[in-house]
This record gives sequence, structure tokens and C-alpha cells, in this order.
Amino acid sequence: MAVGRRTVKASQLILESVRIRVTPTKREQLRRALAAWAGPAEVEPGCLSCRILQQDNDPQTFYFEARWKTQDDLLRHLRADHYKRLLVLMELGSGPPLVEFHTVAGTAGLELIQRVRNARPGAEPDSEEI
Repeated sequence: MAVGRRTVKASQLILESVRIRVTPTKREQLRRALAAWAGPAEVEPGCLSCRILQQDNDPQTFYFEARWKTQDDLLRHLRADHYKRLLVLMELGSGPPLVEFHTVAGTAGLELIQRVRNARPGAEPDSEEI
């Protein structure tokens, strides 16, 4: 479930990632519950995108990934009553979930590829340029 892309200042972007692995008997239960849970999450203020993924080579592993515009938006999300449901869903896992939050310092796209490929040999871009 992906929401349309929205532009954001890269220095503010925060990525939330939750990985839950379940037994085969709980796979469908978790899939349905995560799909229902993600709908309200993706319309929260500051949510730039939200999606549920399932690994091809390990169908018992699910990922919830969201991008948040600011730290305040993320903190509001974590404090919301709605988030309690995700905490309960994490308990369906066959082991502890993997929960990670990443702050993105910068984002580059095709312009970086073009700049690097057109640069003279041996001239690498500074890390601040990326």
C-alpha cells in the first residue's frame, strides 16, 4: 500500500520500519490486520507514505514502512491511540520485532548520476553534494 509521493525537505525526513515475523498459521491474520491498520496511519498529519510489504522468499515476514515529514509528526504518531494496535500486532510475532527509525540527511536523484557520470575522471562529488 503506497501513498502518492510528496516533496519534503530532506533534512527533516524520518523513516520508520517495523519487521514482524509470524508462524504460517498467523500469517493471514497479521496480513489482514496490518492492511487495516495502515489505512488510518497513512492519513495521519505528516505521513508522506506508508506501506506494508511481505518478503517473497519468506512469506511469514512483514514490513511496515512509513516516511514522516518531521520528528514532531513521528512522535505524534507514536503517541496516538491508533499506534497501540500496532504494538499488539507486534506481539503476534514468532520473535521480537525489529523496529528502526532513520533520519535522512539528504536525498539525491538522477541529477547525482548525471553529475557523477559527466565529471572528469577521478573527480568524486563531496559527501555534502549527495
